[in-house]
Amino acid sequence: MTLHPGPVDGFWGAVGRTPLIRLKRASEMTGCDIFGKAEFMNPGGSVKDRAALGILGDAVNRGQLVPFQPGTVVEGTAGNTGIGLTLAANARGWRSVVVMPETQSREKIDFLRMIGADLRLIPAKPYSDPGNYVHYSRRVAEELSKEGPTVWANQFDNLANGAEHERTTGPEIWEELDGRIHAFTCSAGTGGTFAGIARALKSRNPAVRTVLADPMGSALYSWVKTGTLKAEGGSVTEGIGQAARVPGNLEGAPIDDAVQIPDDEALREVFELLRDEGLSIGGSAGINVAAAIRVAREMGPGNTVVTILCDSGARYQSKLFNPEFLRSKGLPVPSWLDG
Repeated sequence: MTLHPGPVDGFWGAVGRTPLIRLKRASEMTGCDIFGKAEFMNPGGSVKDRAALGILGDAVNRGQLVPFQPGTVVEGTAGNTGIGLTLAANARGWRSVVVMPETQSREKIDFLRMIGADLRLIPAKPYSDPGNYVHYSRRVAEELSKEGPTVWANQFDNLANGAEHERTTGPEIWEELDGRIHAFTCSAGTGGTFAGIARALKSRNPAVRTVLADPMGSALYSWVKTGTLKAEGGSVTEGIGQAARVPGNLEGAPIDDAVQIPDDEALREVFELLRDEGLSIGGSAGINVAAAIRVAREMGPGNTVVTILCDSGARYQSKLFNPEFLRSKGLPVPSWLDG
């Protein structure tokens, strides 16, 4: 795989080959080399651009969509997958319908409208409720399929999601480090990023330790540790964690262990990376970095740990960088915002 191939063709060619950034403070704290894969540098601004290409590329291969012919892409999303799908669809001449809980950040809502998605905001409901955004989006896709070629992206259970990370993200990490990697950790929403990368790394070296990072309010930590889905507490992070089920992309993934990260620990990494290293990351990336530090400390000095910097802090300005919001949740406010 060539990491820097030179000029590329449009949005589809620009996704991936993101840099691996050494996190100075985290590395010095632990005596390890901790790296973050800078997925916020994808053209749509998040790791979900890769899932979008995997899912839509698979739909083309199956004959469900034809580039530059009428077609519609439908998805239920916390935001970033909807953005990646919409931009990828725009580049191939398809329409996008995005169903999203109205509780998601204002920045993602505005951005989806800006890029031309047919955005349908609905009340946030648990997965067990028929009104949950995933079920709602499936019904929308079923209705639209009567009018013409329509694909329900189904990112949680569509295995093309994880396959794309196994094909691209994992091998990129391996090549960027010349195989010198001892552990990988990241959070899971659909599970595609974690599962695909874990499979790619384990296939090259089964000794690579794979650790799932989970926010409070998610049951995946309990599932890994005990085999039972049990959620406790809550989190302000968006797009990660599962309270009631194991997504198809995560089932069967090689998971060695799990860590659970509270919001204050994650936000400390968000704020300190911004202040000290000039890296603007979102809450899920904060969970990931905090998890990488925990894994590094457990393994001891001299190891190399990799995680994912999923998206940028700009997508959460109205929440994670809003002093009033932070105080309302009992979370720390960085000094430069505490006016």
